[in-house]
Amino acid sequence: MTDVPVDLDKHRGMAAQKATDLRRALAEVESNVRQLREREADLEHRLMTVPSASWSEAAVKARYLLNLYAASLPTEDTRHRALVSALFDDFARLEES
Repeated sequence: MTDVPVDLDKHRGMAAQKATDLRRALAEVESNVRQLREREADLEHRLMTVPSASWSEAAVKARYLLNLYAASLPTEDTRHRALVSALFDDFARLEES
């Protein structure tokens, strides 16, 4: 018996190694998605419960909500996408003042 671990992946066929790699990658992606959803839920809770102290803080909340809205728009809805983009431009211009 040795203290050196055996790399079992080297003893598998190529198809089995690829399947194992895919399972590992999928598990990592699922974990990342779960963590992202948890962070997103925490952010949304904070956005709902903490009142804005300034217009720029309110604009941060509005940007978040507009990004959610824009992501749900169909690609052919260029009019609403342009409206959201114009509003983001307004926020940026007004923040500079």
